[in-house]
Order: sequence, then C-alpha cells, then structure tokens
Amino acid sequence: MTWLEILMLFLVGVFTGFLNTVAGGGSLLTLPVMIFMGLPGTVANATNRVAIFISGLVAVKGFQSKGVSVFPYSWWVTVSACVGAAIGAYFATDIRNELFNKILAIVMVIVLGTIVFKPKTRLQDSESFTKKKNALSIIIFFFLGIYGGFIQAGIGFLVIATLTSVHGLNMAKTNFVKVFVISCYTLIALVVFFIEDKIRWDYGLTLAAGNSLGSWVASRWSVGKDDKLIRVFLIVSVLALAVKLWFFG
Repeated sequence: MTWLEILMLFLVGVFTGFLNTVAGGGSLLTLPVMIFMGLPGTVANATNRVAIFISGLVAVKGFQSKGVSVFPYSWWVTVSACVGAAIGAYFATDIRNELFNKILAIVMVIVLGTIVFKPKTRLQDSESFTKKKNALSIIIFFFLGIYGGFIQAGIGFLVIATLTSVHGLNMAKTNFVKVFVISCYTLIALVVFFIEDKIRWDYGLTLAAGNSLGSWVASRWSVGKDDKLIRVFLIVSVLALAVKLWFFG
C-alpha cells in the first residue's frame, strides 16, 4: 500500500469504528473501499474481520471503563453465535454479494421500523431476562452467528433489534453486548479465513488501527447520552446503507 492508501484506509476505519459501535453497518463501507483498492471480494470480506475483532475488544474495554457490563447473559449468546459463525465462515470463501445486498436492504428497513415505531418498549431501561427470553435469544444468536460469519455487513442492526425487542435493553447495554458477541464470533471466523489464506494483514491492521480509535471514542461517548441521539445515528445509517444496497449494490 502507498502512504495515501494507508491514510485513507485509516480514516475510513475511524469513521466505521465509531459507526459500528453506536449502530452498525460499517462493513458496508469498508468492504467496497478495500475492493476498490484492489482486493478480491472474498479477501476483503476476510480481511475486514481483523479490524472488527481488534476494534471490538477496544470498544468492550471502553464500555467497561464507563461501568457498562451485561454478564453472564453476554456469554450465553456468545457461545451460540460462535457455533453459528463457524458454519457461516466455512461457506464464506466463495461469496456472491448481489442477492445478499437486496435481502439486507429489506432487513435494514424492517429493523428501522422496529426501532422507530416502538421506542418506548424497545429503547428504554425496561430490561427483562426470563428463562424463555434467554432461550429465545440463544436460538436467534445462533442464526445471527451464521450470517455474521458468512458476510458480517449489517449484523449490528440485527443484533440491536434482537436485544432491544426481546430484552428491552437501553442502547448503551445493547451496544456492549453487540460488540462483545461480534468480537468473540469474529475470532472464530478469523481462524477459518486464516486456514483458507484469505487475509491481507497489512490492510487489516491498518483498518483495525482506525477502527479501534473510532470504537473507543464511540463507546465512551455513547454511555450516558440520550437514546434519542444515538437512535439518530441508527436511523441515518440504516436509510443511507439500505438505499445504497438496493440501488447501487
């Protein structure tokens, strides 16, 4: 990479690290950027996980430094997601993106409707962890893990929808669980991609440096903020990325 490419990828990483932590969808920017820089789609998909894993760990520490933690629940859904991610990553070495882009655009709009039209029950501190709800989450996170292991892009929206609708977590706790689970299952996916020799470490580590900075800032900035302000990030990113996927994917 040239110095200009390194700088561009780092700055893209800062922005998408922030976006991934407060909402999701950053991979829909980082993937096409790396493809534009000359990486094959499958290699870009694998390389992107390096940044997601490292920045996710940074974001988790950032949330914990502000007193946000959701254990042992986070471990339960993480184990389920990791099993799914191993399956998804196995099939991710030969990806066809067109159909997934269309489906993802529709899913984003559905998630947006869930967040916007039921804010009182979805985004306030009315959390509930019953046995039935925990079991439902474990099942859902298995399938989220499959999708996340396969293509990753947009997984944050689906995780947010699950946590806010099933358990009623506020956005700070939701984002903590999100980055914790995604970081853990991404490690599983990375092992699969490493075995298949699909990772460009120079691109991945440059992106990870930017992602980590953006994630740290976002994890500390978002704690204690009004959920309405954080929801604006979610709405704007969903709409913009859904339009991009549907019309330009």
